[in-house]
Amino acid sequence: MKIGIVGLPNVGKSTLFNSITNAGAECANYPFCTIEPNVGVVPVPDERLDVLGKMYVAEKITHAIIEFVDIAGLVKGASKGEGLGNKFLSHIRETDSIVEVVRCFDDSNIVHVDGSVDPIRDIETINLELVLADLETVNKRIDRAAKLAKGDKKYLQEEDTFKKVREVLEQGKPVRILELTDEEKEIIKDAFLLTMKQILYVANISESEIGTENEYVKKVREYAEKENSAVIPLCVKIEEELSSLEGEEKQEMLEAMGLDESGLDKVIKKSYDLLGLMSFLTAGKKEVRAWTIKKGTKAPQAAGKIHTDFERGFIKAEIVSYDDLIKEGSYQKAKEAGLVRLEGKDYVMQNGDIVEFKFNV
Repeated sequence: MKIGIVGLPNVGKSTLFNSITNAGAECANYPFCTIEPNVGVVPVPDERLDVLGKMYVAEKITHAIIEFVDIAGLVKGASKGEGLGNKFLSHIRETDSIVEVVRCFDDSNIVHVDGSVDPIRDIETINLELVLADLETVNKRIDRAAKLAKGDKKYLQEEDTFKKVREVLEQGKPVRILELTDEEKEIIKDAFLLTMKQILYVANISESEIGTENEYVKKVREYAEKENSAVIPLCVKIEEELSSLEGEEKQEMLEAMGLDESGLDKVIKKSYDLLGLMSFLTAGKKEVRAWTIKKGTKAPQAAGKIHTDFERGFIKAEIVSYDDLIKEGSYQKAKEAGLVRLEGKDYVMQNGDIVEFKFNV
């Protein structure tokens, strides 16, 4: 799963990417220093794995992973190919959701591409370019469906669905706010609309404002609520410092700032959630591991994530919830307490299920 990190030039986008991945994307105080998208694969923070690792004295701990793509800064006119517009839009199209970095601090030493700090203007600049790009796609699909409908009436529904989508786009709004039936979602799925992607806004604040919410952040939050998006305020500069620390040093710095976890951990967790993902766990002496599945996945399909044979020959899933296991203190005690269950093919997996699959091929 890919998350695209976007933003206007000089808002802290590449610094955030560096912090998340330690991938060393070039970072400079001028536009377009990130031309080709940088890609970083990062573990999804999950404290449960460390607890299970100690319980099972595991030789190895493997986290779920998520991929972040740092995409070139965008300017007005991207949908018409201005700046690096065409590249920006094609790279965003390949991602599953978007983290949009918005500058929410004043600093005369850092140039703003539009000359002043205004997070809502910045958000609308990017969102408008995505809307315009989608409008172009949707108009082509309406024309195509209308032509095909003359010979086959089944295309009438496709034409009507895309017209419904166009109405929202013409108001300058993203498609993700539109209530669509499952059938309508299926119809527009292969159009890969940019504004269908879920957005997480990262409000980049100054070091002195950590733990508070300035007026810029409040405005971003109000804007995000209207489109059912989430907002995480963080200081990208501090996150970059934190990302270079480990263990006790990192914990001491977090405590000194009055934080329980880094903003980056929140971004990674929220991004995972944004994609409708969750983890089930496997635990043993050799390895404790988190496996990524979509929410709503049934047991046989979850088994298939480990190995296709597990899904093909699925019999049962032996499951204990993480909370129950920790409460009892061991797998054996959880079993004696009747908290280990055998589940069949129709069982919908829950976040934190610890599983052993029974199969026969």
